[in-house]
Amino acid sequence: MSWLPNLLTLSRFALAPWVALSILHHNYRQALLLLVLAGLTDWLDGYLARRGGSVTRLGAYLDPVADKALLVTVYLALGGAALVPRWLVMIVVGRDVLILIFAGVALAATRQRNFDPSVWGKLSTLVQIVTGAAVLSNQAFPPSILSTWAALLPSLTAVTTGWSGIHYAWRGVRTLLVAHRQDEIDAVRGRE
Repeated sequence: MSWLPNLLTLSRFALAPWVALSILHHNYRQALLLLVLAGLTDWLDGYLARRGGSVTRLGAYLDPVADKALLVTVYLALGGAALVPRWLVMIVVGRDVLILIFAGVALAATRQRNFDPSVWGKLSTLVQIVTGAAVLSNQAFPPSILSTWAALLPSLTAVTTGWSGIHYAWRGVRTLLVAHRQDEIDAVRGRE
């Protein structure tokens, strides 16, 4: 059953457009249910892969991409439905574009192939999920005790997402500098 965690990861790609369409069609209960289901697949694929000893290279690459695809899609839809501020959508999408750019440059310019998530990245992902769920819950079940949280969480999301973006940029620059130094050392050794 080593294929099951990867299948669960792929299901997040499939769920993302359905969550977005549900949001854009104001079917907030369905969107919330699908988002929770996607969150469960994220937890379950990691649990099964670790417990079953079936962590694969493919899964290690697909899992964060599936998370980003889901969250970017959700935030674009939340912004399109005017449920979160557009500036928040730009921060969430901008951070993920920044990460993709640095990963692409690192893949092209270095031998670095392992891009572990940072604690700040994991925290910002968690806060983004909680914020999206709170906003959808507030719409699905008004009036809600989540109304205050739905109003406050976008600011927390902006801070954690912005900080993790800065941290990833710092790590990316550091990775490129270390690779450049190593290339210089290898070039000097090659001339000796």
